[in-house]
Amino acid sequence: MIVNTLAQLSTINLRNKILTEVEKIVIGRTTEVNLLLLCLLARGHVLLEGVPGMAKTLLAKSFTKCLDLKFKRVQFTPDMLPLDVIGGYIFNLKNRELEFKEGPIFTNILLADEINRAGPKVQSALLEAMQELQVTVEGNTSKLPFPFMVIATENPLDFEGVYPLVESELDRFMMKINFNYPDTRVESDILRRNLLQVNVEGVSPVITREELEGLSYQVDHVQVSDEILNYVVALADSTRKDSRIGLGASPRAMVQLVHCARANAFLENRNYVIPEDIKLVAPHVLAHRVRIDRTALLKGLVETPESVIADLLGSVKPPR
Repeated sequence: MIVNTLAQLSTINLRNKILTEVEKIVIGRTTEVNLLLLCLLARGHVLLEGVPGMAKTLLAKSFTKCLDLKFKRVQFTPDMLPLDVIGGYIFNLKNRELEFKEGPIFTNILLADEINRAGPKVQSALLEAMQELQVTVEGNTSKLPFPFMVIATENPLDFEGVYPLVESELDRFMMKINFNYPDTRVESDILRRNLLQVNVEGVSPVITREELEGLSYQVDHVQVSDEILNYVVALADSTRKDSRIGLGASPRAMVQLVHCARANAFLENRNYVIPEDIKLVAPHVLAHRVRIDRTALLKGLVETPESVIADLLGSVKPPR
């Protein structure tokens, strides 16, 4: 079945079809949709950050509507408990036995809305699921369905009532996508669009689970040369030696960088990775994983993690 699917999808521009459907609801977010698709094909998770009202949740819902997959949304709040996400054992009064009740995490796409409004204990409940694709409750382990992807939204840390994500959880997110304000032309179109009722139900699925599995199989077979791997290693080393960075990128970050680059090469109809693939995804994969040195911030040597990663991409020589 996968062979037939691959032959069928070889003539389909999946990226354009998804973008067309999403733009029925959300406009002006071509880059964000492309990055979401990259994470999906690379089997990763994505963190969307922006001030309220930037259509983060609406974009996530519209994107998942393009996929013929199970989807659940969890609104994170300060009073949540881990069992509200992963589930737990409850006592059945009929048979007087404990039964495991699955939480919303048992799905294909989990929208963790405003994830940083929940406390660290709830946030940590996602760690095992995001890394090992399983959930363990009281010593019993349950596998999650394939594919499994977390799309989390968060408000900036300077907002009231938010908890910063710990480094171990940030490292689980393959990408962090910053939602900036739209330009004036796009915002005019947004206002005009919202004069009428906007309904996510108008978005149609463009790919099935079986087709997605076939595409992921193709991404896994995109070739990465030794020269590209050495380039990635040199980039990782530069994040750990730069005086402006207090915490460099982890090996897991570099593994996910390669996976994202392979997914981008696949979408560009190539079966091999080139340096431009690395440069395109590196700011989104690495910026949220590095910690800027406080001394460098106080001295004004750096503005954002993204600017540091851009400098390193300019200084590390790529292969020819």
